[in-house]
Amino acid sequence: MAATQTPVWFITAASSGFGKYIALEALSRGHKVIASARSSSRIEDLKEKGAETVALDVTSPLPEIEQVAKEANEKYGYISHLVNVAGYILVGAVEETSPEEDYAIFNTNVFGMLNVSKAFLPYLRAGSGHRTIANFGSIGSWFGSAGGALYAGTKWACSGITESMRAELAPLDIAVTAIEPGYFRTGFLNASAQVKSERTIKEYQDTAAGELRRVLDVVNNNQHGDVLKGSKVIVDILTRTGVAEGKDVPIRVALGSDAPVIIGGKCGDTLKFLKEWDGITNKTDHQ
Repeated sequence: MAATQTPVWFITAASSGFGKYIALEALSRGHKVIASARSSSRIEDLKEKGAETVALDVTSPLPEIEQVAKEANEKYGYISHLVNVAGYILVGAVEETSPEEDYAIFNTNVFGMLNVSKAFLPYLRAGSGHRTIANFGSIGSWFGSAGGALYAGTKWACSGITESMRAELAPLDIAVTAIEPGYFRTGFLNASAQVKSERTIKEYQDTAAGELRRVLDVVNNNQHGDVLKGSKVIVDILTRTGVAEGKDVPIRVALGSDAPVIIGGKCGDTLKFLKEWDGITNKTDHQ
């Protein structure tokens, strides 16, 4: 893609939340957007705003996703920005969640991200100029929480894979970043989006794991993060314009007022832990 060409975005899970508002922000700047959702009827409003819309279930077999990628690339002749947003939270203690529930969340949050990236990378590599892949992680990728182990596990995986993809694709001039939002009012915790383990165990009901089931319902629609403002910052960063002009795309986007606090706290705790055990756990080399 030549530097003067209009950015072309492909966005997963564009029916709501960050997917929808990143699409709207990009469209407002005159960019081309190919928005996807499991059902294209769910993104008719984006089509009315000028987006191309396609049906895509990120858990589909790779050949089906590759066909979507091929057709998406043919619309404008190139893709410059791939945004992997699709994901959900599974609430339940590890003992409570079933193997089927565990697989399903990894299939969407991790394998879906992987397969969409695999399908679109040939077209990103074939382009030129500024190109990016943004994978949605979470501040939940920085700490484990009782009742949220499976979600945290998927988001840790997303961030680790993203760091590795960044190293792989930097020589090909493709920037890769993990978007790690704090608490934003996106509908992510709505009853229709939040998944709770079918099984509950009474011994966990009065523990932190059981409390999470109740707390998230209270937090829902009371998050302090503004998804419109967050999406504007994301589009700035991925296009290196606006507030991000003159900056490179970072390895992580700690999005929201709470994200740097939580991430900084985890970094401080980790340094404290390393200092406490210095001289004990690291004295294990061959002499």
